[in-house]
Amino acid sequence: MGGALAAQGAEAHRPIAAGMLRWLGSSAVVRWWRAGSPDSPRRVAKEVVGTTAALLLLHLFVVQVSVVRGSSMEPCLHDGDRLVVDRVTYSIAEVGRGDVVVLRYPRDPEVDFVKRVVGLPGESVRLCDGELFVDGVRLDGFGCIRDHADFGPLRVPAGQYFVLGDNRPISCDSRDFGLVPGELLKGRVRARFWPLAAAAVF
Repeated sequence: MGGALAAQGAEAHRPIAAGMLRWLGSSAVVRWWRAGSPDSPRRVAKEVVGTTAALLLLHLFVVQVSVVRGSSMEPCLHDGDRLVVDRVTYSIAEVGRGDVVVLRYPRDPEVDFVKRVVGLPGESVRLCDGELFVDGVRLDGFGCIRDHADFGPLRVPAGQYFVLGDNRPISCDSRDFGLVPGELLKGRVRARFWPLAAAAVF
């Protein structure tokens, strides 16, 4: 299983957002915004519109809410988990080993996957009897479900990443679809907020 996501992200809402921003910038709306007393219904409506616009912009450019579909990231993530995805970090900081990320599936960029980054640019990745080795050093402390397959070694070129699912026996990942270019990384998973009993920060 790929670990696909039902992503409630920017792409689905950009046409709506563009229309809202044009409407908010119109002269009639600006005049309406400036009018009204602090306690008037108009003032209350202003606050509702302002809050809605702020939340929409936050959703478009800062965070994404995604739902996990499938079991390829077990035991870390489970089918139906609701995630908060940070869309900003990778524009100002480097991708780190062990980061759980949302990425566009390289074979169909309309589909989102959730995987763990294990190989960084310039590194050599190999799996031996299901154990992960990076540059010859065993680096498999992610609590994954191992299989007993061999893979590689594979050198990760600049600007690309090697990703794996934590549930290795069933995961569709870089062993199948290849390396992931940096531009296909949509963001880093920061938290699981549902189910509440399993809420966690990553």
